[in-house]
Amino acid sequence: MTALSPAARRHPRISETLRAGRPVFSFEFFPPRTPAAARTLERSIADLAPLAPGFVSVTYGAGGSTRALTRETVTRITAETGIPAMAHLTCTGHSREELRAILRDLADSGVQNLMALRGDPPRGEVVFTPAADGFAHADELIRFVRAEGFDFCIGGACYPEGHPDLDDRDADLANLRYKVEAGAEFLITQLFFDNAHYFDFLTRLRAAGIETPVIPGVMPIQDVAQIQRMTRMCGATIPTRLLLQLERCATSAEAEAVGVRWAIAQCRELLARGAPGIHFYTINRSPATRTVLEALRTVHG
Repeated sequence: MTALSPAARRHPRISETLRAGRPVFSFEFFPPRTPAAARTLERSIADLAPLAPGFVSVTYGAGGSTRALTRETVTRITAETGIPAMAHLTCTGHSREELRAILRDLADSGVQNLMALRGDPPRGEVVFTPAADGFAHADELIRFVRAEGFDFCIGGACYPEGHPDLDDRDADLANLRYKVEAGAEFLITQLFFDNAHYFDFLTRLRAAGIETPVIPGVMPIQDVAQIQRMTRMCGATIPTRLLLQLERCATSAEAEAVGVRWAIAQCRELLARGAPGIHFYTINRSPATRTVLEALRTVHG
């Protein structure tokens, strides 16, 4: 396997950054599919880079639809900004041989951090079906990465309100244990808007003996219709108090201001009660995230 370049080696692994003990702020982007989307992402990265995030992550389209774009975006962000970047990788639509080739490509490109996910079913399908000679669960993908000898720092996803495909939270917790035992070094939550879900989830996790760092995922609301669609898809809920505030807004600018204020209060409580950092779901737009993080930095540096 090709060794990482000296430049890549200087960029810390996310697990190392978390061990430093300071709050880690990070951003999630998705690969642009059009020139206009690419320009939007470039502006967002340029706007957010001066905030010196601990890392950024780049998502992966269903069935590998953004495979090359994910790698290109990750390597470009790292090369141009010096910010450690994490590539997402899913099981969806991939055989073992395809996954082996993707992992080799990422490693050869200097990527050190990997978010290993099962992934969503392809568009138009409801039930997840693994590819021939592929994997059905994220823990299987993580074990495969380790067994193949790839030296990535691996993260996993978790769901404070429960995985949308499972009604049994104990089963969800057991699946999470499999991810950690397979080699996940940190966890990032699905978005949520009520911190009680995060702290209850963390209590159950620690009671089960899982001590892996859990970074809460927060999305400052910028578009009400969009966030309602997203929460329906991922099984998250919007607190009634927040929903009522949003419904009283006459313009999108007012709704975004409500979302920013809520996110600031949410993040302040999470950090005050020991969260290791905040992972911002940016939807490739920077203003709301920048406002939230600047407010947090006045307290947490």
